[in-house]
Amino acid sequence: MHIQEEYSERHVLSLMVTNEAGILARIAGLFTARGYNIDSLTVADITPDHAISRITIVTNGPPKVIDQIIAQLDRLVPVHKVTDLTANGPFVERELALVKVSGTGEDRIEALRLADVFRAKVVDTTIESFIFEITGTTDKIDNFVALMRQIGLVEVGRTGVVGLIRGKEPN
Repeated sequence: MHIQEEYSERHVLSLMVTNEAGILARIAGLFTARGYNIDSLTVADITPDHAISRITIVTNGPPKVIDQIIAQLDRLVPVHKVTDLTANGPFVERELALVKVSGTGEDRIEALRLADVFRAKVVDTTIESFIFEITGTTDKIDNFVALMRQIGLVEVGRTGVVGLIRGKEPN
């Protein structure tokens, strides 16, 4: 018996929601109940009166599953709008990470050299370690972390992805 895996796509979804208690739990519950995975999740208040928040979710799945996720999110009452940034044309996405690396001698020099190549900033330093701040695409951060792992990676903290559609129109 051969089990065939379905083609899976990465999608960045942007949701405009009423800023009320429990909305994040309801959205996470929707994913959990249906066995969908959330790769990244960020939330930010985006209006001066604190009435609306933007939730950015990165998820993976076959096109039919992504369509189903969007339809189910759209039906939730506090959700005003769901935008599939991946499907709607060009968009900008960024993530921020803090990366702690230990090392002395040549490892320390190599960590600084790599940080320069990746345009990471040193935000804290001791005689035996650095904390770098790096922003960029998920792939860029993954590559930086993988290289630092070979030098002396201690730990990583990541914000998750945020994204906006290019151009003058709002999401």
